[in-house]
Amino acid sequence: MKSLIVALCMICAGGAASAETVSPSPDLQTFEDAAAAISETMHRYHYNPSVLDDPSYRAIEARVATLAAQPQSREDFVSNFNRIWRDGPFSHVSLAVAQASADDVAAYLDTIRVGGDGAVLTWNGDVAILTVTTMMGLDTIEQIDAAFDALTERGASALIIDLRENGGGAFAIRPLIGHLINEPFDAGLFTSQRWSSVHDGPPTRDDALDVAPWQGWSIRAFWHDAQNDALVKVQLEPMAPIFEGPVFVLTSQRTASAAELATDALKASGRAVQIGERTAGEMLSQKMYDISQGLQLSLPIADYVSLATGRIEGVGIAPDIETDADEAMAVALERAAGAER
Repeated sequence: MKSLIVALCMICAGGAASAETVSPSPDLQTFEDAAAAISETMHRYHYNPSVLDDPSYRAIEARVATLAAQPQSREDFVSNFNRIWRDGPFSHVSLAVAQASADDVAAYLDTIRVGGDGAVLTWNGDVAILTVTTMMGLDTIEQIDAAFDALTERGASALIIDLRENGGGAFAIRPLIGHLINEPFDAGLFTSQRWSSVHDGPPTRDDALDVAPWQGWSIRAFWHDAQNDALVKVQLEPMAPIFEGPVFVLTSQRTASAAELATDALKASGRAVQIGERTAGEMLSQKMYDISQGLQLSLPIADYVSLATGRIEGVGIAPDIETDADEAMAVALERAAGAER
């Protein structure tokens, strides 16, 4: 969930090789120790260490080693590392200057309120438009719950869920989907290093039958279970009030991570038509680790396999109705108007 760290260190930033030139800065130092710690931490905790033998990963690692040998500030090293990782072979790798310990940040993320409009309900006639810009935050969850109360009270004829600017987060997916389904829905499985160490491929539906639904619903619990269990099954449950009218979900190339999980689940459950662009294809779950020289590394500890469509990482979710993201709202409003008749 890319962004389990959405508001703090965000997902992989990055850039072109030319951006690796370090600008002059005070308190210059080299970062060979940090580069070594990044490599060691990646190999120890990555959900599938075998992918680190791929030439594309080794090329990135070599670029980081070259960067680390240049005298620079921590801020420059972090910025240029993240630029390098824009070209990385998988998502959910980022580096940040530590503001608190990784354990303290994890505890904070379970209580975070994003302090803004994570989920905003507007109306076009009787058509409800729920714009959700993050899956993070207790207040985002509260805003989604309140939106579905309002839909029920007003008697919305259709619902448009706008995820075009949603880069992911955590558990706001629960009410977003729960208020739209009438029975429990098995969305997919997170696979860990414990799975990849003994399996050559992704899990199947039969594998899912042997796994109890995950009940933790906290970031700290998820990080623990995603590393200690071979599989973590995401099952979404109905939540009152339930909206049973037509639903359209808008996506763009910026729709990522937990927002992709939500999009996939809404489609696979038969509750939404996806309109817009193919999503980002950045569907892993990251965790942060303290490393040397006052830095924190975030890396993917779990892959996600949709029970409907398979892996989303590197693939994305293709829309039912493909159109430019800027045109998706107009298309959805037209479809919603047709659904009213």
